[in-house]
Amino acid sequence: MSHKLLILALMLVLGACTNKDQLKKILKENPDVMTEAIEANPDKFIDALNNAVKKSQEVMAKRREEEESKALEDSFNKPMVAEIRSDETFRGPKDAPLTLIEYSDFECPFCSRGFNTVMELMKKYEGKIRFVYKHLPLSFHPQAMIASQYYEALRLQDPEKAFKLHDAIYLNQRSLQNGEKFLQAEAKKTGADMARLAKDVKSEAVMKRIQQDIEEAGKFGFQGTPGFLLNGVPVKGAYPTSHFDDLISKLKEKGKVNL
Repeated sequence: MSHKLLILALMLVLGACTNKDQLKKILKENPDVMTEAIEANPDKFIDALNNAVKKSQEVMAKRREEEESKALEDSFNKPMVAEIRSDETFRGPKDAPLTLIEYSDFECPFCSRGFNTVMELMKKYEGKIRFVYKHLPLSFHPQAMIASQYYEALRLQDPEKAFKLHDAIYLNQRSLQNGEKFLQAEAKKTGADMARLAKDVKSEAVMKRIQQDIEEAGKFGFQGTPGFLLNGVPVKGAYPTSHFDDLISKLKEKGKVNL
């Protein structure tokens, strides 16, 4: 009898019983039933609970996978549209059929992986892809915001110098912990006008542009970094090049891009 009560109690806890009213009635009339059943069969209860939790996790994971798959499929037909500013800085041809936009944090280790993936894609699809770097500095990375400011201030002087700084940061990310000392040294190597840089780094134009990127990232549901848009198809996380290859293949299959 106690074993049956254990099962009934477990089913009630997990919401898996089809006759909840009956079980509620039993427990209302016998409030100590569940406690006694568990105490009498602790091993069976734990095993049953673990199995139920595992099954529940599997169901939730499958449901999440199905939802993500559907959302991805929808994004091919209804791509997310990011703002491409009139003074946008591109790496690659401005009229390339593939547009890769990254929302990134200079101090994020996963963004360092993202940097490697971007460079591989730029090489693999040379002449057919353009890259746009946008900002999503996370609050718990103390040097991320100032690094974004230096990038944008330098971009006002020369986009190529900005990308040189971009590359230098990701190739020497640990050195970013030295803050402005490191950023100033790397900016100087690009041939930057350091007096103008010092003036622009905290300017309203620079801060406004970074804030616009942050808000746009939020609109697309990017909370962590890196986040990408490949022709409007979102990629959340530091996925390998092969993942982007698959997306490009699907874009071609669906007639969304011609390479």
